[in-house]
Amino acid sequence: MDRQSSMQYLEVVVSECCGICLVMSGKGIKMHFFMEEYGGLVIAVLAVIVMTGILFGTGIGPGDPELMTLKAVRLIRENDTIAVPGEKPEESIAYQIAVQAVPELAEKELVAIPMPMTKNAKELEENHRRGAEKIEELLDAGKNVVFLTLGDPTVYSTYLYVHRRVLEDGYDARIVSGVTSFCAAAASLSEGLVENSEELHVIPASYQIEDALELSGTKVLMKAGKKMPAVKQFLKEKNCRAVMVENCGMDTEQKYFSAEEIPDQASYYSLIIVKEKRKK
Repeated sequence: MDRQSSMQYLEVVVSECCGICLVMSGKGIKMHFFMEEYGGLVIAVLAVIVMTGILFGTGIGPGDPELMTLKAVRLIRENDTIAVPGEKPEESIAYQIAVQAVPELAEKELVAIPMPMTKNAKELEENHRRGAEKIEELLDAGKNVVFLTLGDPTVYSTYLYVHRRVLEDGYDARIVSGVTSFCAAAASLSEGLVENSEELHVIPASYQIEDALELSGTKVLMKAGKKMPAVKQFLKEKNCRAVMVENCGMDTEQKYFSAEEIPDQASYYSLIIVKEKRKK
């Protein structure tokens, strides 16, 4: 039997057998094919195909469920396994936002991915490893996983660490963009972020910000957290024009129009926009 005839024979046998030997396991597929004697030649073939799931890191916007994208809503509706950052999925802000736009989310398989707030590198590394492994187990079972994350997954999101690990381990992981908190905050203030040739700088305020405040253009200070008193002091010393939106898009949203108005104990979901003084 020449190579071409052999290939044609294999194709025929496979096409005839696949309807009988197909084994389904979740969304994964295992296919077994067995062939016996042909023209005095015994051929035995075992073919196994396993299809793993896809991870979708899905941005759900800053807080207003009406700002969720059509794609985010569709992915949540079409898939049964939803990963949520935190110990208890139902208590997660991300879940509480998304379930308002997609009520059937409450009936899905919710998977908790603990993400403790810490700057300890070793602890962070261990948490990210465990989160990735938990998700990979679901992907190996053939399940698609939709990982909910606030705002946009590409902006200071803990999801990115899991995303990178899952990709490195050879799985299919994708990012689904969402509305960023600083764009939503500017809209809530009815004010633009940048105009003409102005620059935009997005800065994690929980780190050193003295040099960042010297930059020209608009500065967005994110995640000030427990350092809010120090951040306020810097803003006052620099005589900056600062406004803050707390819990943007949520029922508890608050706006503050000067550094003096900003409370020392502001929510974790607080964002400060610093603009240059208007020229008279």
